[in-house]
Amino acid sequence: MRKILLTVVLALFAMPLFAKDVVVNSDDAMKFDVSEIKVKAGEEVKLTLNHTGKLAKDVMGHNFVVLATGTDVQAFANAAIQAKANDYIPEGDDRVLAHTKVIGGGESDTITFTLKEKGTYEFICSFPGHSFMMKGAIIVE
Repeated sequence: MRKILLTVVLALFAMPLFAKDVVVNSDDAMKFDVSEIKVKAGEEVKLTLNHTGKLAKDVMGHNFVVLATGTDVQAFANAAIQAKANDYIPEGDDRVLAHTKVIGGGESDTITFTLKEKGTYEFICSFPGHSFMMKGAIIVE
């Protein structure tokens, strides 16, 4: 009986039954609470961005933007400044693989995405002036 139970438990852990759930918190001090996220190539990721601060999104808004490998983050951030009407995401920019909307204090947004290729993908907040502090990497294995 123990062997059967152990086999079932191990089989369940080996099966990707659900998307990988990731929660990222941001605050009024321009910080994400994570700087690295690890996922498997082809794994669906369900990411929730929470803004735990109190300031409104027009003052201290945050988003979570996953960039293609090799993206010049500073060049992207400079382009994003011009895209206020689109939550600081330049229209049709193929450097953006996934993104949340801009949120303010007490708000959340959830997105689902899949990164198919192994590698390192940078993530940032593209709200003006935030990308130099609010950044990290998604490691796809």
